[in-house]
Amino acid sequence: MYNKINFLDPKRKAAILIILATIFIAGTMVLAKSLGQDWLGKPLHPLIISAGRFSFAWMALVIIFVIKKPTIKSPNLKLHLMRSILGWSGVTLMFASASMIPLTDATAISFLNPVFAMLFAVYFLKEKIGKYRWLAVFLALTGSFILLRPSNNTFQIAGLLALFAAVLMGCELILMKIITKKENSFQILIINNSIGFIVSISAAYFIWQQPTLYQWIALISLGLLMICAQAFYINAIALADASYIAPFSYMTLIFVTFYDFALFDEIPDYISLIGISIILTGAILLAWREKIKLEPKI
Repeated sequence: MYNKINFLDPKRKAAILIILATIFIAGTMVLAKSLGQDWLGKPLHPLIISAGRFSFAWMALVIIFVIKKPTIKSPNLKLHLMRSILGWSGVTLMFASASMIPLTDATAISFLNPVFAMLFAVYFLKEKIGKYRWLAVFLALTGSFILLRPSNNTFQIAGLLALFAAVLMGCELILMKIITKKENSFQILIINNSIGFIVSISAAYFIWQQPTLYQWIALISLGLLMICAQAFYINAIALADASYIAPFSYMTLIFVTFYDFALFDEIPDYISLIGISIILTGAILLAWREKIKLEPKI
Protein backbone atom coordinates (compact mmCIF):
# COMPACT_ATOMS: atom_id res chain seq x y z
CA MET A 1 0.00 0.00 0.00
CA TYR A 2 1.24 3.46 -0.88
CA ASN A 3 1.91 5.94 1.87
CA LYS A 4 0.40 9.36 1.49
CA ILE A 5 2.85 11.81 -0.05
CA ASN A 6 3.16 15.18 1.57
CA PHE A 7 1.86 17.66 -1.01
CA LEU A 8 4.25 20.30 0.28
CA ASP A 9 7.48 18.32 0.08
CA PRO A 10 10.58 20.54 -0.42
CA LYS A 11 10.67 20.25 -4.22
CA ARG A 12 6.99 21.06 -4.59
CA LYS A 13 7.42 24.04 -2.27
CA ALA A 14 10.35 25.19 -4.42
CA ALA A 15 8.27 24.92 -7.60
CA ILE A 16 5.41 26.94 -6.06
CA LEU A 17 7.79 29.62 -4.81
CA ILE A 18 9.47 29.94 -8.20
CA ILE A 19 6.13 30.30 -9.95
CA LEU A 20 5.15 33.06 -7.50
CA ALA A 21 8.50 34.73 -8.17
CA THR A 22 7.86 34.67 -11.92
CA ILE A 23 4.55 36.49 -11.43
CA PHE A 24 6.33 39.36 -9.70
CA ILE A 25 9.31 39.37 -12.07
CA ALA A 26 6.98 39.67 -15.06
CA GLY A 27 5.43 42.68 -13.34
CA THR A 28 8.83 44.31 -12.94
CA MET A 29 9.48 43.86 -16.67
CA VAL A 30 6.25 45.70 -17.51
CA LEU A 31 7.15 48.51 -15.11
CA ALA A 32 10.71 48.72 -16.46
CA LYS A 33 9.42 49.03 -20.01
CA SER A 34 6.95 51.76 -19.04
CA LEU A 35 9.75 53.68 -17.29
CA GLY A 36 12.19 53.21 -20.17
CA GLN A 37 9.70 54.59 -22.69
CA ASP A 38 7.49 57.67 -22.63
CA TRP A 39 4.37 56.16 -21.11
CA LEU A 40 4.75 57.87 -17.70
CA GLY A 41 6.94 60.83 -18.67
CA LYS A 42 10.32 61.37 -20.27
CA PRO A 43 12.07 57.96 -20.57
CA LEU A 44 14.37 57.16 -17.67
CA HIS A 45 17.89 55.80 -18.11
CA PRO A 46 18.25 52.07 -17.20
CA LEU A 47 20.68 53.02 -14.41
CA ILE A 48 17.97 55.20 -12.81
CA ILE A 49 15.40 52.41 -13.15
CA SER A 50 17.84 49.97 -11.55
CA ALA A 51 18.56 52.46 -8.76
CA GLY A 52 14.84 52.73 -8.05
CA ARG A 53 14.53 48.97 -7.95
CA PHE A 54 17.32 48.58 -5.36
CA SER A 55 16.54 51.73 -3.35
CA PHE A 56 12.91 51.01 -2.56
CA ALA A 57 13.55 47.31 -2.02
CA TRP A 58 16.30 48.27 0.44
CA MET A 59 14.00 50.72 2.25
CA ALA A 60 11.35 48.04 2.72
CA LEU A 61 13.92 45.64 4.12
CA VAL A 62 15.33 48.25 6.50
CA ILE A 63 11.84 48.80 7.94
CA ILE A 64 11.46 45.04 8.49
CA PHE A 65 14.96 44.91 9.98
CA VAL A 66 14.18 47.69 12.48
CA ILE A 67 10.93 46.00 13.53
CA LYS A 68 12.20 42.42 13.83
CA LYS A 69 15.82 43.17 14.79
CA PRO A 70 17.24 39.93 13.36
CA THR A 71 20.82 38.88 14.05
CA ILE A 72 23.31 38.94 11.19
CA LYS A 73 25.47 35.82 11.56
CA SER A 74 28.86 35.40 9.86
CA PRO A 75 27.98 36.58 6.32
CA ASN A 76 30.34 35.67 3.49
CA LEU A 77 30.85 39.25 2.33
CA LYS A 78 33.03 38.28 -0.61
CA LEU A 79 30.31 36.07 -2.10
CA HIS A 80 27.64 38.64 -1.27
CA LEU A 81 29.61 41.35 -3.06
CA MET A 82 30.14 39.19 -6.15
CA ARG A 83 26.51 38.13 -6.23
CA SER A 84 25.21 41.68 -5.74
CA ILE A 85 27.34 43.14 -8.52
CA LEU A 86 26.30 40.33 -10.88
CA GLY A 87 22.65 40.87 -9.95
CA TRP A 88 22.79 44.64 -10.37
CA SER A 89 24.54 44.33 -13.72
CA GLY A 90 22.12 41.69 -14.98
CA VAL A 91 19.02 43.60 -13.87
CA THR A 92 20.26 46.85 -15.40
CA LEU A 93 20.99 45.18 -18.74
CA MET A 94 17.62 43.45 -18.65
CA PHE A 95 15.82 46.75 -18.03
CA ALA A 96 17.79 48.38 -20.85
CA SER A 97 16.84 45.62 -23.26
CA ALA A 98 13.16 45.73 -22.24
CA SER A 99 12.97 49.41 -23.20
CA MET A 100 14.48 48.83 -26.65
CA ILE A 101 12.82 45.69 -28.05
CA PRO A 102 9.43 43.95 -27.59
CA LEU A 103 8.86 42.91 -23.98
CA THR A 104 8.38 39.22 -24.79
CA ASP A 105 11.61 39.18 -26.81
CA ALA A 106 13.63 40.81 -24.05
CA THR A 107 12.18 38.50 -21.41
CA ALA A 108 12.72 35.39 -23.54
CA ILE A 109 16.38 36.20 -24.12
CA SER A 110 17.22 37.37 -20.62
CA PHE A 111 15.48 34.40 -19.03
CA LEU A 112 17.83 31.98 -20.65
CA ASN A 113 19.61 32.43 -17.30
CA PRO A 114 18.20 29.16 -15.86
CA VAL A 115 19.96 27.28 -18.67
CA PHE A 116 23.25 28.98 -17.86
CA ALA A 117 22.55 28.34 -14.16
CA MET A 118 22.05 24.65 -14.85
CA LEU A 119 25.29 24.44 -16.81
CA PHE A 120 27.17 26.33 -14.10
CA ALA A 121 25.57 24.06 -11.47
CA VAL A 122 27.04 21.01 -13.19
CA TYR A 123 30.53 22.53 -13.10
CA PHE A 124 30.60 24.50 -9.85
CA LEU A 125 28.07 22.67 -7.63
CA LYS A 126 28.72 19.20 -9.07
CA GLU A 127 24.99 18.65 -9.47
CA LYS A 128 23.98 15.60 -11.48
CA ILE A 129 21.57 16.34 -14.30
CA GLY A 130 19.35 13.44 -15.37
CA LYS A 131 17.81 12.98 -18.79
CA TYR A 132 14.41 14.26 -17.70
CA ARG A 133 15.88 17.51 -16.41
CA TRP A 134 17.82 17.94 -19.63
CA LEU A 135 14.65 17.29 -21.61
CA ALA A 136 12.61 19.71 -19.48
CA VAL A 137 15.18 22.47 -19.91
CA PHE A 138 15.41 21.72 -23.64
CA LEU A 139 11.63 22.09 -23.98
CA ALA A 140 11.66 25.33 -21.98
CA LEU A 141 14.51 26.67 -24.08
CA THR A 142 12.75 25.67 -27.30
CA GLY A 143 9.56 27.38 -26.17
CA SER A 144 11.42 30.57 -25.34
CA PHE A 145 13.03 30.67 -28.78
CA ILE A 146 9.62 30.23 -30.40
CA LEU A 147 8.33 33.18 -28.38
CA LEU A 148 11.45 35.08 -29.35
CA ARG A 149 10.63 34.75 -33.06
CA PRO A 150 14.29 34.75 -34.23
CA SER A 151 14.98 37.37 -36.88
CA ASN A 152 17.73 39.73 -37.93
CA ASN A 153 16.34 42.38 -35.57
CA THR A 154 16.44 40.06 -32.57
CA PHE A 155 20.20 40.01 -32.42
CA GLN A 156 20.80 43.73 -32.43
CA ILE A 157 22.53 45.37 -29.47
CA ALA A 158 19.39 45.12 -27.32
CA GLY A 159 19.22 41.37 -27.86
CA LEU A 160 22.88 40.97 -26.96
CA LEU A 161 22.32 43.01 -23.80
CA ALA A 162 19.54 40.64 -22.77
CA LEU A 163 21.71 37.62 -23.55
CA PHE A 164 24.57 38.97 -21.46
CA ALA A 165 22.06 39.70 -18.69
CA ALA A 166 21.08 36.01 -18.79
CA VAL A 167 24.70 34.91 -18.35
CA LEU A 168 25.23 37.27 -15.41
CA MET A 169 22.02 36.22 -13.68
CA GLY A 170 22.84 32.57 -14.25
CA CYS A 171 26.12 33.13 -12.38
CA GLU A 172 24.23 35.01 -9.67
CA LEU A 173 21.85 32.09 -9.21
CA ILE A 174 24.77 29.73 -8.53
CA LEU A 175 26.31 32.09 -5.96
CA MET A 176 22.90 32.44 -4.35
CA LYS A 177 22.65 28.67 -4.06
CA ILE A 178 26.03 28.53 -2.31
CA ILE A 179 25.10 31.32 0.10
CA THR A 180 21.72 29.80 1.03
CA LYS A 181 23.47 26.73 2.40
CA LYS A 182 24.85 28.74 5.34
CA GLU A 183 22.74 31.90 5.63
CA ASN A 184 19.03 32.56 6.11
CA SER A 185 16.91 34.26 3.45
CA PHE A 186 16.40 37.61 5.21
CA GLN A 187 20.10 38.03 5.91
CA ILE A 188 20.82 37.37 2.24
CA LEU A 189 18.17 39.86 1.13
CA ILE A 190 19.25 42.71 3.41
CA ILE A 191 22.95 42.35 2.57
CA ASN A 192 22.36 41.95 -1.16
CA ASN A 193 20.05 44.94 -1.39
CA SER A 194 22.29 47.09 0.80
CA ILE A 195 25.21 46.49 -1.56
CA GLY A 196 22.94 46.91 -4.58
CA PHE A 197 21.60 50.18 -3.16
CA ILE A 198 25.09 51.65 -2.78
CA VAL A 199 26.26 50.49 -6.22
CA SER A 200 23.10 51.52 -8.08
CA ILE A 201 22.79 54.96 -6.48
CA SER A 202 26.45 55.67 -7.19
CA ALA A 203 26.02 54.75 -10.86
CA ALA A 204 22.75 56.67 -11.26
CA TYR A 205 24.19 59.85 -9.72
CA PHE A 206 26.05 60.74 -12.92
CA ILE A 207 23.02 60.56 -15.23
CA TRP A 208 20.23 61.53 -12.82
CA GLN A 209 17.00 63.11 -14.03
CA GLN A 210 13.97 63.92 -11.89
CA PRO A 211 11.19 61.32 -12.34
CA THR A 212 7.56 62.39 -12.66
CA LEU A 213 5.02 61.52 -9.95
CA TYR A 214 3.82 58.48 -11.91
CA GLN A 215 7.40 57.37 -12.48
CA TRP A 216 8.10 57.59 -8.75
CA ILE A 217 5.07 55.37 -8.10
CA ALA A 218 6.29 52.90 -10.73
CA LEU A 219 9.80 52.89 -9.24
CA ILE A 220 8.43 52.19 -5.75
CA SER A 221 6.27 49.38 -7.14
CA LEU A 222 9.26 48.00 -9.04
CA GLY A 223 11.35 47.80 -5.87
CA LEU A 224 8.60 46.13 -3.84
CA LEU A 225 7.76 43.59 -6.53
CA MET A 226 11.42 42.70 -6.99
CA ILE A 227 12.03 42.17 -3.27
CA CYS A 228 9.05 39.80 -3.14
CA ALA A 229 10.40 37.92 -6.15
CA GLN A 230 13.84 37.72 -4.56
CA ALA A 231 12.41 36.36 -1.31
CA PHE A 232 10.55 33.61 -3.16
CA TYR A 233 13.59 32.79 -5.28
CA ILE A 234 16.01 32.55 -2.37
CA ASN A 235 13.70 30.29 -0.39
CA ALA A 236 13.12 28.11 -3.46
CA ILE A 237 16.76 27.46 -4.22
CA ALA A 238 17.35 26.64 -0.56
CA LEU A 239 14.83 23.80 -0.96
CA ALA A 240 15.86 22.30 -4.31
CA ASP A 241 18.71 22.01 -6.80
CA ALA A 242 19.26 24.94 -9.13
CA SER A 243 18.87 22.56 -12.07
CA TYR A 244 15.44 21.43 -10.82
CA ILE A 245 13.92 24.88 -10.42
CA ALA A 246 15.38 26.23 -13.67
CA PRO A 247 12.55 25.24 -16.05
CA PHE A 248 9.88 26.76 -13.81
CA SER A 249 11.56 30.16 -14.20
CA TYR A 250 10.41 30.21 -17.83
CA MET A 251 6.85 30.77 -16.67
CA THR A 252 7.84 34.43 -16.46
CA LEU A 253 7.28 34.45 -20.22
CA ILE A 254 3.73 33.26 -19.73
CA PHE A 255 2.92 35.98 -17.22
CA VAL A 256 4.56 38.66 -19.37
CA THR A 257 2.28 37.61 -22.22
CA PHE A 258 -0.72 37.75 -19.89
CA TYR A 259 0.19 41.21 -18.61
CA ASP A 260 0.58 42.45 -22.18
CA PHE A 261 -2.96 41.28 -22.89
CA ALA A 262 -4.49 42.57 -19.65
CA LEU A 263 -2.82 45.98 -19.68
CA PHE A 264 -2.18 46.74 -23.35
CA ASP A 265 -4.78 44.59 -25.18
CA GLU A 266 -2.06 42.65 -26.98
CA ILE A 267 -3.60 39.27 -27.81
CA PRO A 268 -1.09 36.39 -28.11
CA ASP A 269 -0.92 34.91 -31.60
CA TYR A 270 -0.59 31.21 -32.41
CA ILE A 271 3.22 31.40 -32.20
CA SER A 272 3.01 32.69 -28.63
CA LEU A 273 0.50 29.99 -27.70
CA ILE A 274 2.77 27.27 -29.13
CA GLY A 275 5.78 28.62 -27.23
CA ILE A 276 3.84 28.88 -23.97
CA SER A 277 2.51 25.34 -24.37
CA ILE A 278 5.99 23.92 -24.88
CA ILE A 279 7.32 25.77 -21.82
CA LEU A 280 4.45 24.44 -19.70
CA THR A 281 5.10 20.93 -21.02
CA GLY A 282 8.70 21.11 -19.83
CA ALA A 283 7.73 22.29 -16.35
CA ILE A 284 4.94 19.70 -16.03
CA LEU A 285 7.25 16.92 -17.22
CA LEU A 286 9.82 17.81 -14.60
CA ALA A 287 7.23 18.10 -11.81
CA TRP A 288 5.70 14.73 -12.78
CA ARG A 289 9.09 13.02 -12.89
CA GLU A 290 10.07 14.37 -9.46
CA LYS A 291 6.72 13.16 -8.07
CA ILE A 292 7.41 9.64 -9.39
CA LYS A 293 10.86 9.69 -7.78
CA LEU A 294 9.31 10.68 -4.43
CA GLU A 295 6.60 7.99 -4.62
CA PRO A 296 7.48 5.16 -2.20
CA LYS A 297 7.78 1.62 -3.49
CA ILE A 298 5.33 -1.08 -2.47
